[in-house]
Amino acid sequence: MDTIASLFSFITTPVSWVIVQFHTVYGAIFGPDTGWAWGLSIVSLVILIRICLIPLFVKQIKATRAMQTLQPEMKKIQERYKNDKQRQSEEMMKLYKDTGTNPLSSCLPILAQSPFFFALYHVLNSIASNDTIGVINENLLQSAQKAHIVGAPLAAKFTDSASKVEALGASLTDVRVVTAVMIVLMSASQFFTQRQLMTKNVDTTVKTPFMQQQKMLMYVFPVMFAVFGINFPVGVLVYWLTTNVWTMGQQMYVIRNNPTPGSKAQAEYLERLTKHVTQHSKVGRRRDRTIVKAIVAKGRDRNEFERKFINGLSKAGLAAQADGTVIKSESAAAAQAEDGAPATTGTPKRQQPKRQSKSQRQSGGARAAGEHEPKTSLSKSDQPEDAKPAAAAQKGGAKPGGGTRSKAQSGQRKGPQRPKSPSKK
Repeated sequence: MDTIASLFSFITTPVSWVIVQFHTVYGAIFGPDTGWAWGLSIVSLVILIRICLIPLFVKQIKATRAMQTLQPEMKKIQERYKNDKQRQSEEMMKLYKDTGTNPLSSCLPILAQSPFFFALYHVLNSIASNDTIGVINENLLQSAQKAHIVGAPLAAKFTDSASKVEALGASLTDVRVVTAVMIVLMSASQFFTQRQLMTKNVDTTVKTPFMQQQKMLMYVFPVMFAVFGINFPVGVLVYWLTTNVWTMGQQMYVIRNNPTPGSKAQAEYLERLTKHVTQHSKVGRRRDRTIVKAIVAKGRDRNEFERKFINGLSKAGLAAQADGTVIKSESAAAAQAEDGAPATTGTPKRQQPKRQSKSQRQSGGARAAGEHEPKTSLSKSDQPEDAKPAAAAQKGGAKPGGGTRSKAQSGQRKGPQRPKSPSKK
């Protein structure tokens, strides 16, 4: 163990130095030998590490979004090779290679913080073994051994013997109760984090290896924490519980404000956005405008939640624009008309047919349905002389062979009618 610790001294020395610096600050407030001073030092170490890992977290999000853009292609591959699982996997791997995506990118933050976890484990294990490590000297070693978190020494484990626990100034019952509770909380927080990702932020219309990976991690990680947690010192349990809570809160923020397209989280987000936009007639935040811009750019490729969002805006008299803003539907139609493009958003204005004069209806000015002729609005006095006798004949004449007048002659508007005996010039 000492050999392994010496090999990784380049990690344990910085980690021990950071803990000592935080302990100096908290020790001045709570006392140098208290569990608060050492426990908060470990929590602050976690926060510092997670802040440093934010670039990796952003990279993880981008990789996840890249996976989402490939989902239509994945769906085509699944449908094409649904009876050949081996060929399906080969085509999936080829797609990942061609696009430069990696379905294992979600593990980057965990892999990156593993060295820090390893270093902290050896620091606390050395404290329990009464050995100095890094910048922790004899005085700091004695102070850390006196620190208790809810009655459990900082360096105690669930599997420690009663004599070893007593040497640290505690009882075996207190140590096992505290470590058991922390292991349960650590496993539960990890399970909730993965379950939240699977149930709310995954497009269930496409089955991908990424989904299978997340489903596996949802059950494997809590079991791993429960099994290995009994060998973790109390300080390491504090570290891992803190990082799980941080991950859960960070993921909740991302899911709420930047959900995966086609997921349940996107449906909830677009519902909130529709309510906000219809109330204020504008898209306020830059992040919301980016999402609206992406939805407009999809066109016919929108999913059901995105179509519902666009329809909700139309019902409220609004239209989403290509730059992510919204305007009134009439303004949108006018703007598109100026550009020479047909209106695609909003309700088009209904065109009313022009009313024909009585002389036009009687003279048979309207052709059969589907024909278009230029309409004239000549008065009686402006009509040609040869059209007047014909109009008079139609007004007073009768249908040959019968005593009833036609619908056109009786003045009823049941659609354009061909005259029975049109006059020919």
